[in-house]
Amino acid sequence: MGIYDYSVKTGTGETLNLSDYQEKVILVVNTATGCGFTPQYAPIEKLYEDYHEQGLEILDIPCNQFGGQAPGSDDEIHEFCTLHYNTTFPQMKKADVNGVNELPLYTWLKSQKGFEGFQEHKYKELLEKKFAAEDPEWASKPDIKWNFTKFAVDREGNCVARFEPTADFADVEACVKALL
Repeated sequence: MGIYDYSVKTGTGETLNLSDYQEKVILVVNTATGCGFTPQYAPIEKLYEDYHEQGLEILDIPCNQFGGQAPGSDDEIHEFCTLHYNTTFPQMKKADVNGVNELPLYTWLKSQKGFEGFQEHKYKELLEKKFAAEDPEWASKPDIKWNFTKFAVDREGNCVARFEPTADFADVEACVKALL
């Protein structure tokens, strides 16, 4: 199976078939409204504004699995993002990205690009200590580690890159530009 075989629910409950995004560059990101990485909504929105007309689509999938940092309803999350970050890209329905109830899309994404470590960031050490205390094998597992993990998918539907929330956003933008 490939990315075009999956679908997700929009924030309004409609089914979005990812086959509708064929020949587009897709950035899939699990988000949260109460996270130290929440300000990443601003560069994600700028990316969308700058490159949507060239074929970029954003799949914003709110997730409450990490510290309960996306506790609101889909409507409340959407309202927060549009009010605080002027987001215009579509938001999907809140969903799990790990575990027995994870979106099948995330099962596929993680099978394509596993975890390769956090980049230098003010939260790097904090995150590494937290995960090591919970699971000594954490770094070898492909699970999503925290909010604002991003996957870049090229126009042919290949998952070509995974960016942890600690990644420099300039690297995310450079990847997207190269794929367009």
